[in-house]
Amino acid sequence: MFDAPAPATVDRMLAAQQHAADQFGLRATGRRVWGYRGRTLSSAAGPHWLRVVCAEAGTEGGTLWNGPSASRALPASVPRPDLFRIRDWTTEGYAYRAELYAYAPDPIVSPRPVLDEDPGLPETWWKEMVAALDALADVPPPADREAVREEYLRRVIPQFTGHQAEETIAWSTAHGDLHYGNVTRGPYILDWEGWGRAPYGYDAATLYVYALLAPAAAARIRTELAPVLDRPEARTGLLTVCAQILQAQDRTDFYAELAGPVREQLPHL
Repeated sequence: MFDAPAPATVDRMLAAQQHAADQFGLRATGRRVWGYRGRTLSSAAGPHWLRVVCAEAGTEGGTLWNGPSASRALPASVPRPDLFRIRDWTTEGYAYRAELYAYAPDPIVSPRPVLDEDPGLPETWWKEMVAALDALADVPPPADREAVREEYLRRVIPQFTGHQAEETIAWSTAHGDLHYGNVTRGPYILDWEGWGRAPYGYDAATLYVYALLAPAAAARIRTELAPVLDRPEARTGLLTVCAQILQAQDRTDFYAELAGPVREQLPHL
């Protein structure tokens, strides 16, 4: 998803990946998938998927660190690869966690978080995705996990969209990063680091807004996700996604590309 980090980080993470593969009795193969600034490194490992995450020693733990392991408590009706085993260790000032997953056989929908063209997903895919979002939203929002903080959205929505959040926000459980690089054509939903409480409709809003560079696809997606997005309580979720894009447009290329189409959407919200 991201470019390879600095050479020293590459060497350190490759050594950690080799250690993890040895612990699991496997061999990492295939394309390397890097996280932001080399924080994570993932690849196939035999019939499995091996993910290694790192943090400076003493800073590990918390929401992102424990997100994948905590997601195992979510219902099976939310489609995601099984997480089989976890190994933790610390060396040379860094803490590492290795996670061994079932391999999701289907390719991701897009190599970028946003859509540049219609991915041609069948109607059955959208029905399954709506069912997955409904199943996730039915999970009581966890008290210890926030995908979006209320203080944050009440600040950025008026600042970047000119709108106000609803006085009473409808909260639900969300994946929190449901872009097109985190869903497969299965569909399986990948990367459960940041799941938790978010305004209702936040995940569906991400799928819709991240498709705005492909207007025909976005129009279809808006129709397919209407069971979620047409509910009045989804408005704050939509506004939150729009505000996040406009806030980050100066530092993230694909957000800069989305900024114009997002501004065109705002009068309709």
